[in-house]
Amino acid sequence: MKKTFLTTTVIILTALAMSLSAQNRKERKILYNSSYNYEVITLGVGVDGTKLIKVWGYGKKPHKAAYAAKRNAVAAAIFRGFNPGGGAAATPAIIKSPDADKVHADFFKEFFSTGGKYLDFVTVSTDGAPGGKNRIKMKRMYKVAVSVAIRYDALRKYLEDKGIAKRLDSGF
Repeated sequence: MKKTFLTTTVIILTALAMSLSAQNRKERKILYNSSYNYEVITLGVGVDGTKLIKVWGYGKKPHKAAYAAKRNAVAAAIFRGFNPGGGAAATPAIIKSPDADKVHADFFKEFFSTGGKYLDFVTVSTDGAPGGKNRIKMKRMYKVAVSVAIRYDALRKYLEDKGIAKRLDSGF
């Protein structure tokens, strides 16, 4: 009787621990697939209207991860902004509205498509040179860091012209 109770208790506790672990994996997957899950470090200020940043991307191949990093760089400029660093002040997000990606979903789907318009605002990039800390092989994918110069002012003007972002002179 005691042995059966102990065995049942161990099985129940094991099942409970596995279910809690599965929830954590599910939550991690949701966070990983989030459109706001990107790492960005400000390296400095480039020529007028340009921001220099280092951004990471994930992909099954290194070149796909590098393109994902470029996409993440432009998305960070639009939705999140950049923290201060490298002698540069903090840069605010171009679009302040938290649901802008849903309101203008058709525009952003085309804008961020493969070979999309977002690449026009990435001027210089390292494309995740092999070796060192810029390219990390994970289980089934690569994590690649790319140094990028974003044409921030041109991106802002483009989004304003398309009616996606509010003009700076439009008031509050």
